[in-house]
Amino acid sequence: MDVLTKAQRRKNMQSIKGKDTSIEMGLRKALWRRGYRYRKNYSKLPGKPDIVLTKYKIAVFCDSEFFHGKDWESVLRPRILKGNNPDYWEKKILRNMERDRENDKKLLFLGWTVIHFWGQDIKKDVNECVRVIEECVFDQNIEDDFE
Repeated sequence: MDVLTKAQRRKNMQSIKGKDTSIEMGLRKALWRRGYRYRKNYSKLPGKPDIVLTKYKIAVFCDSEFFHGKDWESVLRPRILKGNNPDYWEKKILRNMERDRENDKKLLFLGWTVIHFWGQDIKKDVNECVRVIEECVFDQNIEDDFE
């Protein structure tokens, strides 16, 4: 049984953002301070990555743990099955995970490097996330030198 009314739950769900979330903003600000320029929510690529460094062909996704199924089998799925409307949430999250894999494959096929960060990892240590991106930039520059 839901502790919120239908109207309250609806308002809550409508307030969940799809872009310009706090985790995206934190990572973008850190990248900007380091001198990286990027596109945000780039609709020309599969999955509409949250951050795209077009110069280096790097697509970055900032994923929330719940909606993208972090620790699905061990933590999230048991939690959902005990909650409200478990069939809906299980189907929704499994489809999100499947869509993420499909978009990753498409991007890799197009020659892009794909990076996913969990929201809590960005909040905990945004500089580590930037370091991962910088390693990919460095790898791209080395590959370019050999071509």
